[in-house]
Amino acid sequence: MKKILGAALLATSVAFTPNAFADTADGKSLLGQPWEKIVETAKGGQVNWFLWGGSDDINKYVTEYVGGILKNDYGITLNRVGLTDTAEAVNIVLSEKEAGVTDKGSVDMIWINGENFRTMKQGGLAYCGYTDTLPNNKLVNWENPAIANDFGVPVDDCEVPWSKAQFAFAYDTARTEKPPKSIGELIEWVKANPGQFTYPAPPDFNGSVFVRHVFYHAAGGVENLLGDFDQAKFDEVSAKAWKILNDMEPYLWREGKTYPTSVNALEQLFANSEVALYFNYEPAGVGLNIENGTFPATVKGYGLSDGTIGNTNYTIIPFNSPNKAAALVLQNVLLSGAAQYEKAKPDVWGTQPAIEISRTADDIKAKFASIKKHPAVASAEELAKNALPELQASWISAIEKGWVANVGQ
Repeated sequence: MKKILGAALLATSVAFTPNAFADTADGKSLLGQPWEKIVETAKGGQVNWFLWGGSDDINKYVTEYVGGILKNDYGITLNRVGLTDTAEAVNIVLSEKEAGVTDKGSVDMIWINGENFRTMKQGGLAYCGYTDTLPNNKLVNWENPAIANDFGVPVDDCEVPWSKAQFAFAYDTARTEKPPKSIGELIEWVKANPGQFTYPAPPDFNGSVFVRHVFYHAAGGVENLLGDFDQAKFDEVSAKAWKILNDMEPYLWREGKTYPTSVNALEQLFANSEVALYFNYEPAGVGLNIENGTFPATVKGYGLSDGTIGNTNYTIIPFNSPNKAAALVLQNVLLSGAAQYEKAKPDVWGTQPAIEISRTADDIKAKFASIKKHPAVASAEELAKNALPELQASWISAIEKGWVANVGQ
């Protein structure tokens, strides 16, 4: 196996003790209860939120802004537990279920992606049926298929949307005159510019989504991959995709003998001018990195002419969370117009809201309208014109495992 550049687990030390005011483990008695009763049940407790910890800006928003609201307005202590891979939290819940831990789990909430959501839903690891209990659920457009389905898997009241994201590239205009504007161009550009490109090793979610773009290209378009997993189609397309990626490998950074494990490592390589292209599921990160001095002001974000993948991300409450009432309060706070606006600010996070801004109060609408995007950030409107859908989770799992076996080895 090639050497993979590592990143330390960004975990916060927390004491996993259930809320003294916690509801019954299955949470059924919370369903349909007045919101005031749920808030009272959560008061004085804590909530252990497991989420990717690789962004200082996101960590600050969660710990200071969201944590501050929970503490000041609800008397709830937020324990942020940083992860390098969401699957770590899912595996904790799965292990607890197998051990018969049904009422005192370690995890109260997870920031989750589609592949891991599928695992939790199919494995009976998710708390479901509660979204109408949240007052701010009225801000969510559940009639939108991109919200009601997570990587092709129906949400079915088992998770709550948090943000929208779309893949985008970036380059330094002072170093690169003509960056590749499609996957086909990128494949040729890599060979013409040896050592100037790399990508995080799957299952890192940014590395995985880059590989999916190559997979779409090999398939002749994503429309040829939509729907349920097809082994024959996978075998046909994957053979082409692995050849493309293996043919590229000698021209990658360090001749492809090593891959970064995270987008943070890729970010550092780009900042140090070791590679010429950068990409991220969060286009606004380019503006934040310019403002904090990580990237030079000459960096510019952009999309691809053949499109980039976009999706919605969610939060989920495990079936055995001992602090479900506090987790519901946390989810409701995250859905609020104020919290969605705060994280949409370019100097905070810059991510796209998961709610319908038109359904918020007039003052929140005005705040969203006043947001000025960083000029270096790829336009969300322009990216949306060429947005590509995500595949069903079964495809993604097969692609990630296939990369490890056929390219990473």
